[in-house]
Amino acid sequence: MDNVSVVRTLTLTGINETMDYRTTIFSLTLMYYCMILFLNISLIVIIVLDENLHEPMYVLLCCVCINAVYGTTGFYPKFLLDLLSFAQEISYEWCLFQAFVMYSFACGELSILAVMAYDRYLAICRPLHYHSLMTKRRLSQLVSFSWLTPFCIYSVSILLTSRLELCRLKIKRLFCMNWIIVQLACPHSDTLSNNVVSYATMFLYVSHGFFIIWTYMHLVKVCATSKDDRVKFMQTCVPHLVSLITFLTVIVFDLMYMRYGSADMPQSLQNFIAIEFLLIPPMMNPLIYGFKLTKIRNRILSLVYLRAQ
Repeated sequence: MDNVSVVRTLTLTGINETMDYRTTIFSLTLMYYCMILFLNISLIVIIVLDENLHEPMYVLLCCVCINAVYGTTGFYPKFLLDLLSFAQEISYEWCLFQAFVMYSFACGELSILAVMAYDRYLAICRPLHYHSLMTKRRLSQLVSFSWLTPFCIYSVSILLTSRLELCRLKIKRLFCMNWIIVQLACPHSDTLSNNVVSYATMFLYVSHGFFIIWTYMHLVKVCATSKDDRVKFMQTCVPHLVSLITFLTVIVFDLMYMRYGSADMPQSLQNFIAIEFLLIPPMMNPLIYGFKLTKIRNRILSLVYLRAQ
């Protein structure tokens, strides 16, 4: 145990087993990150510039893409730098900041997906009241709630963590996570407030999940009795449902492993589990929505056609 009173630098040890292949991993990671940026920023630009796409569903999709750029930028540049370095170190302040970005990205994503589920519920189950309920003002409030809530919660959480005295300096991951930093605290440190905030946050976002499940139960019930609604469900809800299931699967799997997983697993497998939510959803979401949503697909095809002229 490293007995320290003031921590300035932490060491990320998760990358150690990959150092023999770091040139290959660096090249593939850089290419993958560039693809994530290109796909998500392309959709953002298309939605922002095309006034026909200034509808709640597409605005929320734009928010998903912005969130993906935000979250992946909190991880990939530092990871790429670590692959080029012999010492994978990070300052304590930047470690806390990275933990804040990771958590706010994940929770912001779930909040936006919950708002998207609510939007689809209104559009299909209450079409006559949709425009009166999902106004620009209401949409702005929901989007603000999606982002400000995790920002506020994790600002408090990170502030509580920053007050802990740490007795260990090694993080067995590729990036910093708040709960992992809390586990580095000295035995005499009071982590009760951290645990309370952590479980309260989990309860809040699990309730988001139950809300989404309830919403889709109603959607399926309504769509089962109407052919037109079934078509609308397949066109607009299936991409969201695939995105939701993928995101919830990787997040729940990572949280369960982080809390209760075995440390005897190979480091490479631990690394993959840890970064699933930064690998799959940011790449898959723009591809699914880009190909499945008719307006966006037609807009992309028209741009490709004009470019080919």
